[in-house]
Amino acid sequence: QVQLVESGGGLVQAGGSLRLSCAASGRAVTDFSVAWFRQAPGEAREFVAAIRWHGETTYYADSVKNRFTISGDKAKNTVYLQMKFLKPEDTAVYYCAGDYMRRTWPPEAAGIDYWGEGTLVTVSS
Repeated sequence: QVQLVESGGGLVQAGGSLRLSCAASGRAVTDFSVAWFRQAPGEAREFVAAIRWHGETTYYADSVKNRFTISGDKAKNTVYLQMKFLKPEDTAVYYCAGDYMRRTWPPEAAGIDYWGEGTLVTVSS
């Protein structure tokens, strides 16, 4: 059974940084593409960033490009989301997601096979 556990969320001032971690168990994280999604109160879940291991290709939503970086540590079976220059509109619950079937690139929420429980990021103005 695959489990994805996020950590690293918290409260930060606008302009600050946070690093989220997604630790995988039950399967090697390289067995699937990994994405981060987020969901703000009253909003739909939206794609943030993704990584696939062939060539370590990454993809970002326009709203976070040049501010967020997704990376992975195969030895630790963990994927990270480094977030810099945070804005109040980045406030959301951030979810780690595993796309085992790799139906689309970047992964779409409807095609995700594994979800973490989420970690809350709050950016104050």
